[in-house]
Amino acid sequence: MARLLIVHHSPSPATAELLDAVVRGASDPDISGVEVARRAALAATAPDLLAADGVILGTPANIGYMSGALKHFFDTVYYTCGNDTRGLPYGYYVHGNLGLEGAVRAIGSIAEGMGWSRVVAPVEVVGAPDKAALEACYELGAVVAATIAPDD
Repeated sequence: MARLLIVHHSPSPATAELLDAVVRGASDPDISGVEVARRAALAATAPDLLAADGVILGTPANIGYMSGALKHFFDTVYYTCGNDTRGLPYGYYVHGNLGLEGAVRAIGSIAEGMGWSRVVAPVEVVGAPDKAALEACYELGAVVAATIAPDD
């Protein structure tokens, strides 16, 4: 069974809503053979990442950057897992009230530095999540899960 790791920092109702949509998409009944594991960014470890066949990252944009919690996750795994996770399929979502560009750029740069392979465009949500944002997060979860799902 493939394992999808969702590493998130969800301190607000808005980021929690987006996380729930991602999990629903990753758990879509049409996608089989994928175990979905959720880890808070401050609790996610190198062994969690090394056991994953794909990863989704979720963060609020804080002062124009990813959350300190997600940055801590990257600091923890970058050198430990970098060579062993090359080619790892990934996607991510960012929520904020303005200025998401710095967070989006930073996550992309770090993931690229780790040699990960982005399989879906980032979901950028400004303000309260609406139906389109929740659908985009559902799709994000489904695409990454389907990418790592074993062929039947």
